Amino acid sequence: MQTRDVDVAIIGGGTAGMVAWRQARKHTDSVVLIEAERFGTTCARVGCMPSKLLIAAAEAAHQAAHARRFGVEAGPVKIHGPAVMARVRRHRDRFVEGVLKSIESIPESDRLLGKARFLDRHRLEVDGVGQLHAERVVIATGSSSFIPAPLEGAGSRLITSDAVFDWDDLPESVAVFGPGVIGLELGQALARLGVRVRMFGVGGGLGGIQDPEIRKLALKHFCDEFPLDPDARVHEISETSGGVQISFDDADGDEATEQFDWLLAATGRRPNLEGLNLESTGLELDNLGTPLFDRYTLQCGNSPIFIAGDVNNERPLLHEAADEGRIAGANAGRWPDLRAGLRRAPISVVFSDPQIAAVGLNIQQVDEHCRGCFAVGSVSFANQGRSRVMGRARGLLRVYGEHGSGLFMGAEMFGPAAEHIAHLLAWAVQNRMTVSKMLDMPYYHPVIEEGLRTALQDLNHKLKAGPERPGDCMDCGPGV
Repeated sequence: MQTRDVDVAIIGGGTAGMVAWRQARKHTDSVVLIEAERFGTTCARVGCMPSKLLIAAAEAAHQAAHARRFGVEAGPVKIHGPAVMARVRRHRDRFVEGVLKSIESIPESDRLLGKARFLDRHRLEVDGVGQLHAERVVIATGSSSFIPAPLEGAGSRLITSDAVFDWDDLPESVAVFGPGVIGLELGQALARLGVRVRMFGVGGGLGGIQDPEIRKLALKHFCDEFPLDPDARVHEISETSGGVQISFDDADGDEATEQFDWLLAATGRRPNLEGLNLESTGLELDNLGTPLFDRYTLQCGNSPIFIAGDVNNERPLLHEAADEGRIAGANAGRWPDLRAGLRRAPISVVFSDPQIAAVGLNIQQVDEHCRGCFAVGSVSFANQGRSRVMGRARGLLRVYGEHGSGLFMGAEMFGPAAEHIAHLLAWAVQNRMTVSKMLDMPYYHPVIEEGLRTALQDLNHKLKAGPERPGDCMDCGPGV
């Protein structure tokens, strides 16, 4: 069997892999991109974009159903499931088409379709293609939905988020396992589209929230919309002729049984490492089988192997995958000239309603970093001016700052416009701004961001860097 020699081989044709290919090509023309199944990104096919399409439909239904509070009579809300799902698929396919056009710009000879596995640090076997000898390799194989064994009792009625967007119609009922980012987004959207939803969790987690005050408020809100037990005791899951049957302890601790059309496993994702034969590379692996790597260069140990994107399980987000693809691809291309790449301030958003956002260090990390010398400022959106005007007056923002330096360290939020406030705060973290400096920035009136100013005023006072914040003036009185 003939072996093809290349400078750089990139395993994985998703976001990180595509970006890595383009970066490596800036330094050498000898680069191949290998994909096991089909080129394209998780985001476009089954992730962030189709889920937002479903959420947009749910928001439209929810706003129509609650228009009366504004003095608007919208009439009975009718949800046409086939039309909802047809729009989701139509726009999803357009997003995927755009990604595939980008893939097609890569020369066909540099795109290899087949599952790759290491024979050693420099040799790869690609099913249906043959062997490659690569001077450097970038692992960018992404991640896949993880399904715990107990859920397999649902049989053919067990699905993951990968399959939801291919539904032709909305089901009558869905049991959602996993109140994390995916579970909350899809579960709430389905509930607002008229699907009977019950959500089960393990261990008490909710949307990745770390601040206990915010988690408590968010849990109460979601439980007002649909049954949600973040630490459920489930006795049995079994497939029936009409769906799936689940026996569990209800809110009173009594055993209950319910039937659902589907069981949606939103129980997280795992790196796609199986079958890569990483043992043959001699790389040091962690207890999950992931190579140890430098997060600034993405180099695995001292080897010519790099790892980027969801597969390294550090920050499984699209913008992080793109950043890591840039770093890994450039370093693989210019090897052995390694350079540290820019790692941006942590930011995450859950597109629930209200939204959940986290920026910078969480409260436990702040405590550890500051050795207890920090303060917390907060604001409730229950009486924030613009939030009340919009009928979205609910939520809580908590901001963290370091005593002495006055540096803004991070924040968590459950409330309106969290996706936008999170970006402002992430920019502040990345620029190492003090809380006082953040308060010098302009705040227009009337906007939800005035609530952020209130929280920062509270934090600045607790850091002994400013006066006590004004009273409850709803952002429009002399206390501003």
